[in-house]
Amino acid sequence: MRKNLIRTSTLAAMAVAAVLSLTACQGGSDSTGAAQSANQGQNTGSKVGSSGTKDVSAEAEKGKSTDGATSGNDSSASSRSGTSSNGAAAQSSGSGSSGDKRGYGQTCGANDLKWSATSETQAGGYILIAVKARPGITCTLPSALPMVAFGSDGTEAGPAEQSVGNQVKLSGATTAYAGVNPKTTNTNGGKELNEIITAVSQDDHTDPVSLPTGSITVDRPIVTNWHTSPQDAVPGSGLDSD
Repeated sequence: MRKNLIRTSTLAAMAVAAVLSLTACQGGSDSTGAAQSANQGQNTGSKVGSSGTKDVSAEAEKGKSTDGATSGNDSSASSRSGTSSNGAAAQSSGSGSSGDKRGYGQTCGANDLKWSATSETQAGGYILIAVKARPGITCTLPSALPMVAFGSDGTEAGPAEQSVGNQVKLSGATTAYAGVNPKTTNTNGGKELNEIITAVSQDDHTDPVSLPTGSITVDRPIVTNWHTSPQDAVPGSGLDSD
């Protein structure tokens, strides 16, 4: 009887020990699982946080890139627009300046003028040349002797005055005059012509003008400077009184 009691007590103790051991094992397993779950949660959170950080950084970089591209494009477009505007303004300014100056302030050429020639009886007879600027032209006759030639042999009129005259500005109705004496000799010689060829001066590189004069005898011709009064353009008898 006593042996059975001892045996029963022993079995009961072993059963309690087994239960305690099993409980301890389950508790350790639960702790390990919890720890693993915690670690997994930390890793997942870290990954999520890292991913979120990367996404935010990527978005920030993307925003910077987009803003930079937009700013660069806007700046480039603005620069091109400014350059184009300045070029257009410069081009526009350059075009207006040329148009305003055309025909103004230049030295007169033969083709800038309206020419006429009339025969005068004063002082033994001479030819009075008159010139006016064409419409829209303002130009200046130089202080130089007009060029007057006779015939195809190249005979030209010499100076009728001792000094060079003044410049004459022509515009509108302003008229300039030069007097030509085709014959300054007392002989019966000379060549018969009915026109003269004239230009503003020897430096006039435009085409000369042919003016009809009627029948004239040419021998040692002379011409005055340009004058604003026809009375000042009378050539006289010339320098040769032979």
